[in-house]
Amino acid sequence: MKRVLLVFGTRPEAIKMCPLVKELKSRKNFDTAVCVTGQHHQMLDQVLADFSVIPDYDLSLMRNNQTLFDITASVLQSVKEVLKEAKPDVVLVHGDTSSAFACALACFYMQIPVGHVEAGLRTYDIYSPYPEEFNRRAISIISRYDFAPTERARENLLTEGKENSSIFLTGNTVIDALKTTVRRDYTHPELEWSKGSKLIFVTVHRRENLGNPMRRIFCALRRILEERSDIKVLYPIHLNPLIINTARRELAGCDRVHMTEPLGPLDCHNIMARSYMILTDSGGVQEEASFLGKPTLVLREKSERLEGIESGALRLVGTDESSLCKEMMRLLTDGAAYEAMAHTNNAYGNGCASKIIADVLEKL
Repeated sequence: MKRVLLVFGTRPEAIKMCPLVKELKSRKNFDTAVCVTGQHHQMLDQVLADFSVIPDYDLSLMRNNQTLFDITASVLQSVKEVLKEAKPDVVLVHGDTSSAFACALACFYMQIPVGHVEAGLRTYDIYSPYPEEFNRRAISIISRYDFAPTERARENLLTEGKENSSIFLTGNTVIDALKTTVRRDYTHPELEWSKGSKLIFVTVHRRENLGNPMRRIFCALRRILEERSDIKVLYPIHLNPLIINTARRELAGCDRVHMTEPLGPLDCHNIMARSYMILTDSGGVQEEASFLGKPTLVLREKSERLEGIESGALRLVGTDESSLCKEMMRLLTDGAAYEAMAHTNNAYGNGCASKIIADVLEKL
């Protein structure tokens, strides 16, 4: 029996790793354990509850005002003891977080094979997104098994010199998650509140958007709300105090904006599926929105998820206030432009990624 340890620490990681946890635990050939670092503990717990995943190890590392130094050093030191106790044959990390990078580095120091889920995404600008672009490239140096979600990601890894035999094309596990969370009979008070309006669903949290970029995003939203009476905005706000303070200051008095606490994946996915459009700087939301067929404006200068942009479902708009207002107004007033973006596509897979990864691990 193969001992597999999955390590993750943030809400987006958990959404994408929980379907894989469930798949591996359903197979008798694996002794599967889960370690959470607690990098985003409150938001992480929502996801674990929605997927009924109970961690075997919880490092509980989240601290107020923690920095990248704090997260990286804490995970590196703490996960060492878990690795000693669990004695895994392989450790699976996801994507590009500091938890994933520090865990992969600990595995390298202890010569434990690493499997990288969602490997190969690139912007080739080490500061965009920051620090994620560095993290994912560094993990790729360490990883023995690379589970690439798209053909583009696979090609990136090959170009960088990874052996073809170490790369496995899988699709993205976030689509696996969506296939279990989105429901026809779903209801929510926020959907009742927005009934009869065009609902704009917003997620803004990236480190590189803190400060003026985020202020410009919120100013653009205020302008659109002032010009159009037929829209409402739902913003499940990240728990970072810098984000909360900026949003409250710039959107004060806007009664058609609801700022809520972070939503679990069940609520988030179903509300997204019923929204009119989405504004996001998130990576995972780009994939989710593309699959759901929701026109999405990406609040970043660069994206490592070009498949959705090339399909027409996503539009890269940055954070300039005037440009963002123009793009939102276009989708609100131009039916043809809206319909051109409102289509479902399988750029990120068909919901079988977890099964493919588990099949690969059984054969290795």
